[in-house]
Amino acid sequence: MPRLYKKKNIPKKKLLSAAKKIKLLILDVDGVLTDGSIILDNYGNELKSFHVRDGHGIKMLMQAGIHVALITGRQSKVVEKRAYELGIEDVFQKCYDKKIAYDELSKKYSLDDSEIAYVGDDIVDIPVLKKAGFPVVVADAHEEVKAFAQVITIKEGGRGAVREICDLLLKAKGQSRDITDGKS
Repeated sequence: MPRLYKKKNIPKKKLLSAAKKIKLLILDVDGVLTDGSIILDNYGNELKSFHVRDGHGIKMLMQAGIHVALITGRQSKVVEKRAYELGIEDVFQKCYDKKIAYDELSKKYSLDDSEIAYVGDDIVDIPVLKKAGFPVVVADAHEEVKAFAQVITIKEGGRGAVREICDLLLKAKGQSRDITDGKS
């Protein structure tokens, strides 16, 4: 199992059992897929930095049949482009009540909360972290938010944290070997 921090009261076996059920991974963007920096150039263009291994992890999850969605409170063409590159079709931007998008995704894929993982980093993510069957926060998440997570990644947002979760989900489903062997 990847080295992940986990809440002390959740045994490893229970954590893997919960991860095995996941059919949808929902990611916040700023602070999770990115390091939270928003860079604006002299022409007003917004720049964001994404970690290549996070993207590869997302692609492997999708190859394994796990849906991936993005929910963010900001609107950015960069996010649209990155989602397109990765093949992520479910992208909710300028979403101020993330529970609405969460519920829409749950209904779309006919999933209950136990089949959904959510990765966040800030207090706006708390309502969704409370609903998701597998709530995760990145290592540099706001301290208050960490109390709502089953898993806290070792890596920070935008620095490979998403890949940690992807690897964990694949391993829990027994599919990590299939991916590395090219059988997926």
